[in-house]
Amino acid sequence: MDRMFAVYLLASKPYGTLYCGHTDDLARRIWEHREKVRKGFTSKYGVGRLVWYELCETREGVLIRERQIKKWNRAWKIQMIEAVNPTWADLYETLNC
Repeated sequence: MDRMFAVYLLASKPYGTLYCGHTDDLARRIWEHREKVRKGFTSKYGVGRLVWYELCETREGVLIRERQIKKWNRAWKIQMIEAVNPTWADLYETLNC
């Protein structure tokens, strides 16, 4: 299978602090956030719950989508999360790692 890219949203808790990022290895990158492997925003604010993600076929596509989402207001991001994950469950456990 060809490499897939992902844009994702993390939350500290339901309706908590949100973070948008992208990666070419979703399971690994979310693990890094959860384990606070790198110092930065997510480790500082305890943001490690994967609440939404979308796969893209190209690096260009994922970068465009990430930039689009980062421009959105918070209400739109919450609406997008709740459309597919109304309980704000941590989707990390559902990834095929």
